[in-house]
Amino acid sequence: MLILTPIVRWIATRLGAVDVPEDRKVHEKPTPTLGGVAIYLSMMIGTAVYLIFGRSRVSGGDLAGVLLGATIIVIFGAIDDVRGLSPLSKLFGQVLGAGVLVIMGVQIQNIHFPGMSVISLSPELSVIISLLWVVAFINIINLIDGLDGLAAGITCIASFSMFYYATQTGVGSTFVDAALISIVMAGATLGFLRYNFNPASVFMGDSGSMLLGFMLGAVTIQGVLKSIAAAALIVPLMALAIPIIDTGMAITRRLRKGISITHADKEHIHHRLLNMGHSQRQAVILLYFWTALLCGTSLALKFMANNKFLWMVLGLAIIGFFVTAIPRIVRGDSPPGRHRAPRKQKEKRKNDTDEEEPCTVFEVDGGASGQVE
Repeated sequence: MLILTPIVRWIATRLGAVDVPEDRKVHEKPTPTLGGVAIYLSMMIGTAVYLIFGRSRVSGGDLAGVLLGATIIVIFGAIDDVRGLSPLSKLFGQVLGAGVLVIMGVQIQNIHFPGMSVISLSPELSVIISLLWVVAFINIINLIDGLDGLAAGITCIASFSMFYYATQTGVGSTFVDAALISIVMAGATLGFLRYNFNPASVFMGDSGSMLLGFMLGAVTIQGVLKSIAAAALIVPLMALAIPIIDTGMAITRRLRKGISITHADKEHIHHRLLNMGHSQRQAVILLYFWTALLCGTSLALKFMANNKFLWMVLGLAIIGFFVTAIPRIVRGDSPPGRHRAPRKQKEKRKNDTDEEEPCTVFEVDGGASGQVE
C-alpha cells in the first residue's frame, strides 16, 4: 500500500482526477483522487497471497462474488473520479456490483432480532434485502467521506471488529472469507491513512468510498448475518452507527427541506464538529473514538453477555454519548468558551479588522457601476 498509493496519486494527477476546493468542501488545495484504486489493488494482492499460502479453505463462489462485485464498483467509482457520473449512473453501478455479489451466493437468509425467533427469508425476499443492504452500506460510507482520513479510519476500525467476530464465532469457509476480507481491508485502509490523514496528499474518491462500503456490506453478510446469534444484527449496526446516523440525519434533513436526497450540503456530523470549533484532526480522531467505543460495545454484546458490570459501564458510555454529543451535533454549535474558533475564522476576523473599509459600489444613471474612492 505504501508503494501503490504514490503511483496511483501520480496517475490521478496525469489523468486530471483532481478534487478542486469549493465552498462545500473543507480542503484548501487541489488534491488527486483515485486513492480507491490503490486500496483495491492492495486488497487484491493481500487476498492473492492468502489464496496461495493460506491453510484454511475459502469458499469459491462467495469470495469470487465479492471480488468480482468489488471490481465493478471500483470501475464505476474510478470513472466518476475522472469524468464524473450522474447519481443515477452511480446507483446503476452500485446495483450491478451488489447484484453480482448476491447472485454468487452472498445473501441474507436469516434475521434474528433479540428476543424473537429466527426469521427465515424466502429466496425472493433474501435477494431484495441483500441488495438493499449492500447498496445502503455503499452510500453510508460514501456520505461519511468528508474529512481527511475519516472514511478510511472508520472502515479500518470496523474491519478489525468484523475480523474478530468472524474468527471467534464462525465455522466453515464462509467465515474464513469474512475474516480474510476484513483483515485485508483493515490493512489496506491503515496503509492508506499514511497518505490520507490530514493533511491528505491523496483522496480515496468515489472509487474508494464505494469500494469500502461494498466490502463492509459483503463482510457483514458473510461473517455476521449468516450467524443465527441473537446479537448478529446488532453487531454491524452498532459498529457503523456513526455513518448510519449521519446518513439518516442527511436524508431526513433533505426531505424536510424538499430537496433531493442526493443534494450535497455541509451539515454532516463532521461539518458540525468543525462548526463547534474542532480542527479537522480533532473531529476525525473524535469520530474514531466514538466508532471504537461502539465497536467494542457491539462485540461485548456477543462475547461478554454475562458480565453485568461491563454491560452497565458500556450502557452508561453510550447513553452519555447520545445525551452530551448528539444534541450539539444536531444544532452544530458549542457552549461559550469551551471550543476555540477554527483557524480560518480567526484569520478572517483578523484580516477584516486590519484591512481598510472596501470601496462602495453604486449604480448610476444608465445602469453603469462606479466606485466611491
